[in-house]
Amino acid sequence: MSWQDKAAQALSEVQGVLNSALPDQIETMATPIQKANRIAVYGVGREGLMMKSLAMRLFHLGHDVHVVGDMTTPPIGSGDLLIISAGPGHFSTVAGLVGVAKQDGATTLCVTAEPEAAVPQTVDHVVHLAAQTMANDRTMTTSILPMGSLFEATQFLFFELLILHLRDAMGLSPDQMRANHTNLE
Repeated sequence: MSWQDKAAQALSEVQGVLNSALPDQIETMATPIQKANRIAVYGVGREGLMMKSLAMRLFHLGHDVHVVGDMTTPPIGSGDLLIISAGPGHFSTVAGLVGVAKQDGATTLCVTAEPEAAVPQTVDHVVHLAAQTMANDRTMTTSILPMGSLFEATQFLFFELLILHLRDAMGLSPDQMRANHTNLE
């Protein structure tokens, strides 16, 4: 298989997952974000990197958003939102954070490929991206991409489409978003 064929296959796989998620899952995620006073995000491994990219874009929109684990992350509680990523449906750290957030009155949202799994069953909102993850790459070998890359690649594009939706809903221009971009690079 040529590199062009591999690229076409990978893009087709991402498009397939996005097609099954759009537009319903965008609104499922947008609504609690629009209602939140403060937002905290968390994910492990490469999913964590996708959550950091989401945090950056939410900040560009003007949201009060933080990455769990950063020294400047404030406490969250009533009126706030914890967005976690759990592609395979369970990570012990994610489960623990959901418990703390719920105990302190925050709303919780999970982005996952396994909506029937343990962690998604405990949150207030579930965003389902039906993609292969590292947890099922040995039994669900539907992707040309290694391990959980299909889920993570789909997350990135899904989050960017979410940002476009939120930007439009907020009536912001691209220049208004850009005004929130750091000048310390």
